[in-house]
Amino acid sequence: MTNRSGYGTMAASRGNRKAIEVNKSDTIVIAGAGGFIAGALTRRFRDLGFTKVRAVDIKPIDRWYQTVDGVENLPECDLRLRENCYRVCRGAAEVYNLAADMGGMGFIENNKAACMISVLINTHLLMAAKDAGTVERYFYASSACAYNTQKQQDTDSTALKEEDAYPAMAEDGYGWEKLFSERMCRHFMEDYGLVTRVARFHNVYGPFGTWDGGREKAPAAICRKVIEARDTGVTEIEIWGDGHQTRSFMYIDDCLHGIDRIMHSDIREPLNLGSAELVSINDLVTLVEQIAGVKLNRTYDLDAPKGVRGRNSDNTKIKKLLGWEPSIPLREGLEKTYAWIRQQYLDRKAGKKTVS
Repeated sequence: MTNRSGYGTMAASRGNRKAIEVNKSDTIVIAGAGGFIAGALTRRFRDLGFTKVRAVDIKPIDRWYQTVDGVENLPECDLRLRENCYRVCRGAAEVYNLAADMGGMGFIENNKAACMISVLINTHLLMAAKDAGTVERYFYASSACAYNTQKQQDTDSTALKEEDAYPAMAEDGYGWEKLFSERMCRHFMEDYGLVTRVARFHNVYGPFGTWDGGREKAPAAICRKVIEARDTGVTEIEIWGDGHQTRSFMYIDDCLHGIDRIMHSDIREPLNLGSAELVSINDLVTLVEQIAGVKLNRTYDLDAPKGVRGRNSDNTKIKKLLGWEPSIPLREGLEKTYAWIRQQYLDRKAGKKTVS
């Protein structure tokens, strides 16, 4: 097998017993490729010269956040259905499961059942990957929402370590689906020998993500609100909650790099994948205002969905095991994200097709 020539080699350089090699002509399956992170992952594989990337999503292709030429795009493929999972895993060497019905806190808190149903995707993909006979590695995108919510009641709370997921008290709906699916991965590895890797994402943001419509996360929502205020002459911005809630936000490039490192490591347990740069929502608004060159009056909707009070990623384990952690500064990532959303906003205003 030939080395990935940059994809996987850095992951193998530290904290692993041997390099992981994948032939660039092997079939790579990316589930949820019509979404933000998986769409970016699809493009990364294509740019690195992989010739058999199978991109799968339930949405019609004209609703994908980005489409990538030179890959096998499979739109309108519902991976909650067992037969579809078996079809897409046929002949695959690696499977990346980033498919889920999810969004920002506004969506998660109001669609708990829909979020839970995503457990079917991981269940059927694991079964299909096991039975395919060709799958060497399986990646599952979990979330910091899997962590015990009782440990996240203070804005100054200690950063979450991997073991803080237990005793289990995950975020209702979405978080429980993630925690259960993590266990599925573990047991498929223990019982069937399928090599599975799990990363707990902490608030990924960047260009080509949702920025309007109810599923957007805080960085994109705040960028849009500031852009709208500048464009319309409005002098205030509404913030969900009291603004003191704290979070960390990871730029998409760090996320992709981390997926590679974790997938091609020998780390069997779930691992945090997030920035350790903690900010309050008020601080996040201030950063976006500085980028935009405006200062807005703030109003606070205390009844809006706002999630836990404080959440941050403890990166002790990823630094120890892989010699790396996400490090792109929030200001740097926000500048790129703001510029992209601003162009989307202007394009929509001009009647052009945009990502939403």
